[in-house]
Amino acid sequence: MRLTKLGACLLVFLPLAAWGQEQLTLDQAISMALQKNRLVKVAQLEINKSEAQVNVVKTYRLPQFNLNMIGGQLLTKVDFTLPKGLFGSLPGLGAFPPDDAKITTARRPFLAVLATANQPLSQQYRIRLGIDAERLNTEIQRAKLNLQEQVIVNDIKKTYYNIVQAQGALVATEETVKLLKELERVATNAVESQAILKGDLLDAQAGLAKAESQAVSLKNTAATLKEKLNSLMARDILAEFTVTGGAEVKPWELDLAQTRAKALAQRPELREARLQVERAEIDRKAKKAEYIPDVNLNMTYISPLNIQFLPLNVTAVGLTLSWDVFDWGRKKQELVSKSEVITQAKTAVDEATSQIQVEVGLHFRKLEDARAQLKVANLALEADQEKVRVALNKYEQNAVLLKDVLQLKASLAEKTYKYQETLTAFWSARADLEKASGEK
Repeated sequence: MRLTKLGACLLVFLPLAAWGQEQLTLDQAISMALQKNRLVKVAQLEINKSEAQVNVVKTYRLPQFNLNMIGGQLLTKVDFTLPKGLFGSLPGLGAFPPDDAKITTARRPFLAVLATANQPLSQQYRIRLGIDAERLNTEIQRAKLNLQEQVIVNDIKKTYYNIVQAQGALVATEETVKLLKELERVATNAVESQAILKGDLLDAQAGLAKAESQAVSLKNTAATLKEKLNSLMARDILAEFTVTGGAEVKPWELDLAQTRAKALAQRPELREARLQVERAEIDRKAKKAEYIPDVNLNMTYISPLNIQFLPLNVTAVGLTLSWDVFDWGRKKQELVSKSEVITQAKTAVDEATSQIQVEVGLHFRKLEDARAQLKVANLALEADQEKVRVALNKYEQNAVLLKDVLQLKASLAEKTYKYQETLTAFWSARADLEKASGEK
């Protein structure tokens, strides 16, 4: 009866929750990773940097103020000569000045001030294109953030499912160890009473050693996977928790054509590629705008202090024009280069579209294969469970040998592990298809 109870325990594989340990669901792990993962934070900071750069470019639309001051010691005298009659002739006095007049500034400290204010006029169009380019760059960074989040979520799911598998396999292995210890005890008594051969006892002991070795390996695997999951959630890798189980096994909701259409609408890589086309087109417009002369509304103030004869305050308002009239074909060649960049970006969109469709088809079919394999593994497991149940009942009635029970038990353990492995492969395949279709 005790052996029958132990055999029945083997058929039940439920995750064990240790008292005082955190119960971590898959949704909680994903939510925590999206909030705290370090790579996600880096991508978010790139968006903040890009938004700040938009504000920087906007300032170029406003007046630019410059103040230049130079002070020093004159090493030579500053001389000005006013020629005779420079200012004409005065009635009764004659030429003024009557003789050449020389004005000299001695070698002494001086200060010169030059202040300017420039308001760009014709450059406003080019500046607006620069603002649009930076805004597109912000959207590109958002697409990269979405891609990084998808990668993290996919990694979280696979790691979580592998922990579920390792945990379930460990429960099964620990129950197997208990059963094999009991069978070893029974076999030892049977050998002493010469009811079975010693070889049967050695088979039981070998099976027990193998099961104990598998338990150690599964514990180490689970510990490593938990450390990885903690790292993805950006918390202490030694934080203890237990997982609550895998996702529900259910068919994919869409057919292949619908899944591909969904991927083309949601994949951040494709969105990024399309934004790169827009960015390249804006860059070409900005390069073409360089043909427009730079016209500024300008105000200038000049004040040379401590220098004789020069006016102390000079203020002027007007327009300034700067135009690179002849550039030896430089702008034309740069426009050709920008046009090639646009062609490259459009080609990248076509390539990304094709690759996404291929990837979706690959993972769609992998999920179908995994579902079929899961059905096979489930039927094999149920068959072995029934065989072990029947064998345990017969063993109580001395209708089968212990060796036969051990063989059936070993087959059940193998089928159990295979089922859990196949179930994890199904969950991983579904996670890959969710990522391929652009879901989080």
